[in-house]
Amino acid sequence: MSTQDVILDEQKKALLNNDPTSDSIYTLNLGPTHPATHGIFQNVLQMDGEKILSSEPTIGYIHRAFEKLAEHRPFYQITTLTDRMNYCSSPINNMGWHMTVEKLLGVQTPKRVDYMRIIVMELARISDHLVCNSVLAVDTGALTGFLYVFQMREKIYEIYEEICGARLTTNMGRIGGFERDFTPAAIEKLKTFLVEFPKAWQEFNNLVERNRIFVDRIKGVGGITAEKALAYGFTGPNLRAAGVDYDVRVTSPYCSYQDFDFEVPIGENGDTYDRFLVRNEEINQSLKIINQAFNNLPEGTYHANVPEFYLPPKMEVYNNMEALIYHFKIVMGEIEIPKGEVYHAVEGGNGELGFYLVSDGGRTPYRLHFRRPCFIYYQAYPEMIKGQFLSDAIITMSSMNVIAGELDA
Repeated sequence: MSTQDVILDEQKKALLNNDPTSDSIYTLNLGPTHPATHGIFQNVLQMDGEKILSSEPTIGYIHRAFEKLAEHRPFYQITTLTDRMNYCSSPINNMGWHMTVEKLLGVQTPKRVDYMRIIVMELARISDHLVCNSVLAVDTGALTGFLYVFQMREKIYEIYEEICGARLTTNMGRIGGFERDFTPAAIEKLKTFLVEFPKAWQEFNNLVERNRIFVDRIKGVGGITAEKALAYGFTGPNLRAAGVDYDVRVTSPYCSYQDFDFEVPIGENGDTYDRFLVRNEEINQSLKIINQAFNNLPEGTYHANVPEFYLPPKMEVYNNMEALIYHFKIVMGEIEIPKGEVYHAVEGGNGELGFYLVSDGGRTPYRLHFRRPCFIYYQAYPEMIKGQFLSDAIITMSSMNVIAGELDA
């Protein structure tokens, strides 16, 4: 056996045994501030050349103790904390929290509120998936599509702005409904978006969805089986890409989702390409849902009749002492909250976003746990990239849509 054969044989043994003492094995830090990680978290990789032998993820760099903060904040002040989790689809977080409190209080919202919430949440889902899939294209070297669809995302932000005055961290809605009805300007912007976006979205798909270079680059990369995805606790597009038909909107309908006709896209291989396709089709389904909600928007009020928890109108607060007092009492948690224990989940941009709320009747939650889908499925990342190349690890992470704010909450 030649010297070269001996060296190659030792490298193969090191690759199989993951021997850190081998000269061919080295440690590589991916993050915590590498732009390809799309957030502040780290992966300590054991590498053999370009091939990944093992990975150890490190999180907590932007941990903000949301759950502990929530235990010291009145219920209304927690809405701003939910914004900062998955900030690519803040309104879904806001609505999910409000619905959790409504479940505790036993509040039944009017149909109009449900449909308005669905319009906003599906716009947020589109915005979230636009970020994920266009950035995946960027990570494979295709920048044009990213810049193009971000113009459409900007139009979604303009609709948010008309509804609540904010864009990214929206703090949108109220316990029981909305602060105000959709304005004529918001309705016009929504109409324009529903006409313009499908054309732009089709152009993006024509650019990348069947592009041979793009498909070859992501197909078969970062796959996971349905069994392993379920074992890890996957939900959302990453689970559906593996072939599991689970969507909170269908299995546990909330906010009148049972009124709507839409399909849940399912993949086969659980790889990067399937995750891309599932999110693409979910955008089409979200458009279908928004059109149904907008065209069948019920008449009625935009908030439930719960004056003890619903903030009074601003003009009354500015001009009426009783309204000012009530506003202060609600915001500062001086309204009596019933004791109880509830769990409510919504279908977030990344999967099942749940809120486990325990109330002891005090002005703040006794316990509030956020079930963040990112935190759960990111645990599978080391297994998904083992044996793959470093460049594959980048696009696998991108296709999983790991949002640091949701991961570290």
